[in-house]
Amino acid sequence: MSQLPAIGLGTWQNTDPEDCVNSVKAALEMGYRHIDTAQFYGNETEVGEGIAVADVPRDEVFVATKVHAEKFGLAHEEVIEGLEVSLDRLGLDYLDMLYVHWPVGNYDPTETIPAFDELVDSDLINHVGLSNFSVELLDEARDELESDLFAHQVEMHPLLQQDELLADAQAHDQYLVAYSPLARGNVFDVPEIQDISEKHGISEAQVSLAWLLSKDNVRVIPKASSDDHIRDNFHATDVSLDTDDVERINNIDRTERFVEREGAPWLQ
Repeated sequence: MSQLPAIGLGTWQNTDPEDCVNSVKAALEMGYRHIDTAQFYGNETEVGEGIAVADVPRDEVFVATKVHAEKFGLAHEEVIEGLEVSLDRLGLDYLDMLYVHWPVGNYDPTETIPAFDELVDSDLINHVGLSNFSVELLDEARDELESDLFAHQVEMHPLLQQDELLADAQAHDQYLVAYSPLARGNVFDVPEIQDISEKHGISEAQVSLAWLLSKDNVRVIPKASSDDHIRDNFHATDVSLDTDDVERINNIDRTERFVEREGAPWLQ
């Protein structure tokens, strides 16, 4: 399995043009090598500008975006055309990974998935990703996919631990990429997280990220725009939680999801 950097910069809601460019540049020059965006975020142009002005070679940066049913559609030709638009906005010749953002709208595995294989064959994308799928939908997609499925991206944090999807990713030797890994800031108020933060003298954010990264095949893409938060998140890769810390978070008896949309698989 090719390597996906442990931590990436999430850019959802980073829509102020100057802030977006600066945060991407700052993250890359700080050491990040994975940048995640999406057509739906409305910031691909600014993300591309941040990559361009950073003092980091393009071939050292793993760049991912997502095609969306409500932007260009997910029929075969719509995926191809949507990728071309995203590349133009990003100012790139290829993507390291393209995701299906949500399996909704006109998503049809027999139509949508072969377009991804075509893009791989054309060297326009290196890897195929899916986002917000169920295990059943992942199996359907894998049946249609000639390329290897590289990653599945989902909301994942101590309050939504995604055991079934993690087991699926590990069984198929693919990455599970955790978005909203800080539960939109709600991990800061979880007593177990607070206690472990105080125990190690680290931030609650670092506790949550380190817990996720303690799991095989998991990668994280926390959103941040300020230099301080970008730096704090990045140094979660230096944190080693002990077995008791990990088990205490594993045993949190509370489940909350913070990202919902009509048609999501878990609502079916």
